[in-house]
Amino acid sequence: MSIENDIALLNGIPMLALLGPEALRIIAISAESRIVRGGDILFREGQAADSAYLVVSGAFSLTHDRTLRASRRSAGVTIGTGTLLGEMALLTETKRPATATATELSNVLRIPRSIFRRTLESYPEAAARLARLLQDRVAETVSGIDGVRRRIERIEPPPRAPRN
Repeated sequence: MSIENDIALLNGIPMLALLGPEALRIIAISAESRIVRGGDILFREGQAADSAYLVVSGAFSLTHDRTLRASRRSAGVTIGTGTLLGEMALLTETKRPATATATELSNVLRIPRSIFRRTLESYPEAAARLARLLQDRVAETVSGIDGVRRRIERIEPPPRAPRN
């Protein structure tokens, strides 16, 4: 695949599109292309995550160990071309929340956290756009949690403090 095609695919990821074409070009040039055969594991749940993977072609099944233990028939979630796996690994040290297994011959771009961070350092305006996106996501999450809390409290009021 050409660099231009890789840039177009990267640009299809909302979080990455914020970086702009010059930053995406650096990421596309620096990313490592990998072929993963059907049935091969890209990464395992619980492994340290130092990169994200963009699915260029093919498909992956995402499963959790607890799902596999509970039901051997559970296939998990299947994702395909244009999906970014492990975006949080670009920003912070984390562990893989699931196991990704190729369901067919697949091609991914591995984007190391170190490359992503250096790109953000080189493009501070892109880093600021990304920071705003992350702030908005956190605010949405907090709002959602607050809404759930209010609904739970309507069903079951919080316990009263004992009188002294």
